[in-house]
Amino acid sequence: MAETASNKSGINALGRQAAYQLANVTKTTPQFGAITPKWLTQLLEFKALEAGIYRVNKVVEGDTPLDILCSQDPGKVTIPQGYVAYQEKPREYQLGAISTIINVDTTVSDVYSSPYEQVGEQIALAIESLKERQESQIINNDDYGLLKNVADSQRIKPRSGAPTPDDLDELLSKVWKEPSFFLAHPRAVAAFQRECTRRGVPPPTGNIAGGTFILWRGIPLIPTDKLFVDGLKNPKGKAGKTNILLVRTGENKRGVIGLYQSGLPGEQSRGLSVRFRGIDDNGVASYLLSLYCSAAILADDALAVLEEVDVGLYYDYPR
Repeated sequence: MAETASNKSGINALGRQAAYQLANVTKTTPQFGAITPKWLTQLLEFKALEAGIYRVNKVVEGDTPLDILCSQDPGKVTIPQGYVAYQEKPREYQLGAISTIINVDTTVSDVYSSPYEQVGEQIALAIESLKERQESQIINNDDYGLLKNVADSQRIKPRSGAPTPDDLDELLSKVWKEPSFFLAHPRAVAAFQRECTRRGVPPPTGNIAGGTFILWRGIPLIPTDKLFVDGLKNPKGKAGKTNILLVRTGENKRGVIGLYQSGLPGEQSRGLSVRFRGIDDNGVASYLLSLYCSAAILADDALAVLEEVDVGLYYDYPR
């Protein structure tokens, strides 16, 4: 009786590991942890270029002002004369190229093509990497990056180190003509929220372009890890310093705009092309991915920065 009961208890039953070997498991596409929402490139207005160059013609401010006549009796006064002068050597922005090459063994892509097409997955991951780089270049590039091109008059320091409501109000005084959004590292956004909590003025939230953001004076704080903390995307410690940008975007608003090349061979999306380079003697297929981008600041007051923001201040609250 004891032996029969033992058999019924499942000594010879199919084990979990053996069953796993026979199961048709559900698989996902490759999950790439470095991919971010890239809100900046979604919210920034972009302009297509035909020849890769964008010239920003500016008026010479203050040197040749025009006096405007306002009189009820124009016949007895002399109409003022003048002209509007332009900069003789305006700045020209040239597109930068971000490129990479993907090599795929055709044997692997042929045999292991189900349930996901291997070449397509490799190219998709490479495209996301290029777009991550694009957002970083728009902010940090030594030539056209936003941080490098903020006018001296548009740079301010925090009052006490941490980003306070007063500091963001000061930024708004610099970009007061239709500001579009603040741009900050997630740690800086959290530091600002702590300062608001400390003062009892928690900021509201709003839904913009499919995302939920906190607002200050109705202007969203857009998070991005491309505004580094102590030069790092993901600093290990709690302390560190970073910058917060305030941006006005749009060509019609004389703001900040992104630039890209249109009409590329093998164009996949805005300024991005994918071209097949052929298959070598070892059966390795090669693809060239190129993304052409830049950014232009049409007026000095379209951009301001709060520099050296401390993101490491925390507080204890009484219970």
